[in-house]
Formats: sequence, C-alpha cells, structure tokens
Amino acid sequence: MLYFSRWKALAIILTALIVCLFAVPNFFPQERVKTWPVWAQRHIVLGLDLQGGSYLLLELDTNYIKKERLDQVRDEARRVLREAKIGYTGLAVRGDAVEVRVKDSDLQAALPKLRELSQPLGGLLGSSGQRSLEVSDAGGGLIRLVVPQAAITERIRQTNEQSIQIVERRINQLGTVEPLIQRQGTDRILVQVPGLQDPTELKRILGQTAKMEFRMVDSSVSPDQAQAGRVPAESEVLMSEQPPKVPYVIKRQVLVSGGDLTDAQPGFDQRTNEPIVSFKFNTSGARKFAQATSENVGQPFAIVLDNKVISAPVIREPITGGQGQISGSFTVQAANELALLLRAGALPAPLTVVEERTVGPGLGQDSIEKGQLAAYVGSIMVIVFMLLTYRLFGVFANIAVAINVAMIFGILSLLNATLTLPGIAGVVLTVGIAVDSNVLIYERIREELRHGRNAISAIDAGFRRALATILDSNITTFIAAAVLFYIGTGPVRGFAVTLGIGIITTVFTAFTLTSLIVAGWVRWKRPKTVPI
Repeated sequence: MLYFSRWKALAIILTALIVCLFAVPNFFPQERVKTWPVWAQRHIVLGLDLQGGSYLLLELDTNYIKKERLDQVRDEARRVLREAKIGYTGLAVRGDAVEVRVKDSDLQAALPKLRELSQPLGGLLGSSGQRSLEVSDAGGGLIRLVVPQAAITERIRQTNEQSIQIVERRINQLGTVEPLIQRQGTDRILVQVPGLQDPTELKRILGQTAKMEFRMVDSSVSPDQAQAGRVPAESEVLMSEQPPKVPYVIKRQVLVSGGDLTDAQPGFDQRTNEPIVSFKFNTSGARKFAQATSENVGQPFAIVLDNKVISAPVIREPITGGQGQISGSFTVQAANELALLLRAGALPAPLTVVEERTVGPGLGQDSIEKGQLAAYVGSIMVIVFMLLTYRLFGVFANIAVAINVAMIFGILSLLNATLTLPGIAGVVLTVGIAVDSNVLIYERIREELRHGRNAISAIDAGFRRALATILDSNITTFIAAAVLFYIGTGPVRGFAVTLGIGIITTVFTAFTLTSLIVAGWVRWKRPKTVPI
C-alpha cells in the first residue's frame, strides 16, 4: 500500500487537481465566468431554500382527462360502426360509460367490431390481462363501452409525464435559471424556480392549456339560431376570446391541430402594423392545411385556442406553403405569450395551482449563513480533534479531508447540480465520514504497533487491513443514499446526491491520496517510530 510508481502518483494528483479545479467558477462572479470557455462555465446552482424563488404545486384536472377519454371512445365507436355500415341510435356518453343501441340483427356483428377498440394496458397491468376498454351487451340491443379505473389511472400517469415535458419547455422559454420540475404522485407536478420572486407571469403561462385547433365555421345556422337551441349535432357554439364576446357556430371536426405546428414567432403585420403570430406546420400539417383550404375557398374557418375563437378569417385562396399568421387584436405581450405557448406545445389537460410559496432572498441568505456557520464549526472541531489525537498524521488526514470537500464541490459543479440546505448537511456529514475512514486506518496502525511491528510495516498493514472495513461501511452508506435518491423527492434527493458523491470521494482520498501523502513522508523520513 505504500509503494506508488511515478505514473500512479501522477495520475492520483492530476485526478484530484482536475476535479478540484471544476469548483473554481463558484468563487467568481457569474459575469466574469460567462467570458470563460464553455467547458469552464459549469457551476453549482443554489436551490430555492438558499437563493429564494417560487414554489408551485400543480394538479391535473383528472375529470377532464376522464371526459376526454370517454369522448374519444364515443368518436371511435361512431367511426367503427359507420365503416362497418351498422345502423345505430343513441350514441352518447352516459355517466362513466359510452352507450349505443343497434338492431338485434346487427348485435353479433357490432360487438366484435367495437371490441377491436380495446387494447391490453401497457406495463405491469398488461401482464394481468386488464384492457383499456370493456365492451358488453346490456340487453335489448344496448351496448356499453366502459373505461375501467385501471385504464383511467394509466391515462392520468401518461398525461402527467407529457405535461411535465411541456411545463419544462414553457419555463425554459421564459429564460429562468435551472428550474426544478418533477412528478409528485400520479396527478401532480412540482415546480421550483430559484430566483423568481413574482410567480404571477409563471402561473399565467402554466395555467393556459394552449390547445390550438383549426376548424371550419358552420354556416348552415346563424349564431342566434344556435343559441336558441338549434345547434347541429356535429357543431358547437364557441365565444370569441377578445371582447366584445361574439358567438360562433364551429364544426367539431378538427382540420389541423396545434400538434402539427413546428414554430411560432411574434411579429407585426406589414399592412396594419398590428401584433401578429406567425406559424409554420410540419409536413403532415402543411398537407392537411392545404387540403382543407383548397376544399373550402370562400368559407370562414376558425382558429380556436382553449375553446375560444381568436380569429375567424375567410379562406380567400388555398394556403399551400405550410405557414400562416394569426391576428386578433393582440397586444405585444399577448402575441409573445401565444407564440411561446404554441412553441412549447399544448398541455394535454388543464393544470391548477394547489399550493404556492415564495421564498424571499433574505430568508435564503439567512439559510446560507447558518449553513456556512454549521460547516465551519463542524470542520474546525474535526480538524482540532484530529490534530490533538493523531498529531502529524492528523495533519495528513486534514489535508485529505480538505481535498475531499473540494472534490465534492468540483463534481457538483461538473454536474451543474442544485445545492440545497440539506445538500450542505450532506457535505458536513461527509466530512465526518471521511475523518472516520482515517480514524479506522490510524487505529489499525496503532494496533499493529502494539503487536510489535516496526514503523513502516505497521503503516503498510494498517492501510491494507483497514480497507475491507472502510469499504463495507461506505458501501452500506452508499446504498442508503441511493435508496433516498430513488424514493425521495426534492431536498431529500439533494441530500442523497451530496452524500453519495462524498462517499465516492472519501474512498478515493482515504486509499489513494492519504496513502500517497503518508508514503511520501515515509520515503522522506524513513521513520523508526510513528508519531501517532
């Protein structure tokens, strides 16, 4: 354990030096760091509890998800029955099921066709035989299509995962720094944005579903007739977004959806100088939009955002370029927000804020000062203890622990990790674990000396025989940190990350760096006794 070739010693020193250098950007102002090369700009991000910011807990509208799924089943049932040329009546959503009535003579043909809509649920549920839809004969020609609770739960989980990605894109386009966005349970999303003191704009951006659709205006009835109750089955009445509120009769069929958009940018109309939003479709969207405008020249079509009509222009000529613009008496801010929402994509379900907290920078600064005080006091006590107990070898241990802490911050900077108050606690705990490894080695050296070994032999045996004990203790602690990381959330994961990184650096410094320092001292002094 005390022999190190020149290359091995150089590799250990370079590894420690390079990792420690990644911590350097944290000691310089961000304005200066931004002028450095990109690879040198990595730094630790202070969490919400250290620099203040906004905390939002969002909840999915599960009733909307359930209703949307039932509406989808109704539309799919209509399509299947029409394709099979099976007559039906009374197709509608009733309660938690979709019901449709067919003739008794068509019942045996309709049931297999409708059961084709049912698919095995993915993941573990699929292995148990559960399906996405239960189709049954309720008697008298009535067929019931029920979406089981397991399928609804799976749909909510998938919607939550999709919503997280969209929320992340929206927040990133706001220009905020290092937001934390993660799932909470089945139907909730946690959003933490350090440094954002006023969450008003953030809530407004996240509160909009931004579900854009291009649909035709139904000219067969007037809005007054529709509001009087004469709405065609394939249409609905929607109000304009901008006041004064004007009713429109809009066909339910979606010609092109917002999911086909590839880009949206705010701008100004060259003729009127009014704010507009320019958009571009992907290949599929451009083809569908060109077909729809070619078939409906002279007819009005509606641009619908979250079930509100923001514009209803008349198609003057086919639009085949795959791009267009939206105008609707926008303000500059409204045009910017709409473009942002369209670029980020539509939320699959509405989100509501169920919990909101704002942490002021003063409280964050207080947390930093208290954390620093705890770290300083704990470190000084450990340093003094090691010096009084192990003298020169205590100096070696303290040097290794200081490098160990620097390496922790270097790795955190390399990962652009977020440091929270529990993370600081993890660093302080790591100092104790690192010292504990040195204590085990030094006590083993003392034991070897008591058994009559000479100085060099005792030192070598102490490092070698303490290895198994130190590895066992650190591996079990690392397993606990890994469990905390995968099961815990938020600050708990921050604590687990710093603790896990600290364990890795502790094993490295205890058996390479400390050993290298002691080996250099032995080669230089050739001691007859050990000052321990």
